[in-house]
Amino acid sequence: MKFFLTLVFISLVTVSVSAQKIKVKQSNENIGGGSNNALVVTLYEINPSDAEDSFRSFMKKYDGKRSSKDGAIFVDHATIKDMGNNTIDVYGKAQGKKGDPEIVFVVAFDLGGAFLNSSDHKSQYDVAEKMVKDFAIKTTKDAIEEKLKAAQKIQSNFEDDQKSLEKDNKNLNEDIEDYKKKIKKAEDDIVKNKSDQDKKKSEIEAQKKVVAEIDKKLKSVE
Repeated sequence: MKFFLTLVFISLVTVSVSAQKIKVKQSNENIGGGSNNALVVTLYEINPSDAEDSFRSFMKKYDGKRSSKDGAIFVDHATIKDMGNNTIDVYGKAQGKKGDPEIVFVVAFDLGGAFLNSSDHKSQYDVAEKMVKDFAIKTTKDAIEEKLKAAQKIQSNFEDDQKSLEKDNKNLNEDIEDYKKKIKKAEDDIVKNKSDQDKKKSEIEAQKKVVAEIDKKLKSVE
């Protein structure tokens, strides 16, 4: 059963990650204290909590104080140089549940009085879009790589089991050959033993005659 479930797990991973294209879109989302414009991307093969941990780590290079606010990861006064000299408040949160093959991740950029959108902040939006896509690609790849390592470990264990079985098979076949040799020797020994018994019976019969003659001589003495 364990072997079957492992194969099912590997099969599901293979199917679910095939030909995934990371795309970023914008929409109004409940983030940053209200309904605000945000960038939305789909992440694959990762749990929501792990995705949020990944986002915290990803945002570390942009400085800013990282905390939780309004149900999201909050990066206060992040420095994103390609978006300008002013610091930016960034919100990020995962939508989905543990075990889902894919989840949605929402990122909102508070520029200070307005949330980033493609209409009013085109150049900044392009930078943010690439930033979110890079995060999604890295996070998805890291998650899949973990599953790959787990699957490779299972494969390696199977291969070790196979080598062990092949070794056992070789030893068993060698045992059979040894047993065959022992059986052949025993059969030959049985034939020789039978011949030796017949020879010994003849020797016994001859010796009985010798004993009888000597006994006869003994009795004839008066």
